[in-house]
Amino acid sequence: MTKLKVRDLMTTEVLTFRPTDTVKKAATKLALENVSGAPVVDNRNHLLGFVSENDILTVIMRYQSKMDKENIDGSLLEYSMDALDEPDDKLKQASEEISNIEMSTLMVRSVMTTSPDAPIMEVLRTMIKMGINRIPVLEKGVLVGIISRGDIIFSLYKKKV
Repeated sequence: MTKLKVRDLMTTEVLTFRPTDTVKKAATKLALENVSGAPVVDNRNHLLGFVSENDILTVIMRYQSKMDKENIDGSLLEYSMDALDEPDDKLKQASEEISNIEMSTLMVRSVMTTSPDAPIMEVLRTMIKMGINRIPVLEKGVLVGIISRGDIIFSLYKKKV
């Protein structure tokens, strides 16, 4: 009996970003696709980094802390980042700055990866130990998929062959 490999469970249609994509584009795509993070790749699908919801929210919190220190009223989370009629110039300015941050400056460059032929139990062990939700799958340096905790959970009860 063969052991279950990453390729048996990985998602091959992967949401990806380019280094020039903005926070606005990334946040929108992550929300619409209902995923918590995605790889950043070049035009040949080579992995450059990874961006997560946490990375975006950390930027928002950094801006919010700066505004709080300057005694600027308002919360970035109460403000629609794409509103055109915000009366507070400081909120609007912070929102525009955040929205235009590119993935190349936001992404994490040191990314845990795996191969399609890695045993799934070893990858799961690593995910749990390191608190990682998803790991890009590379073959010869090219992104070919992603394996997530959700992929593993989904596989638990689907009919086995």
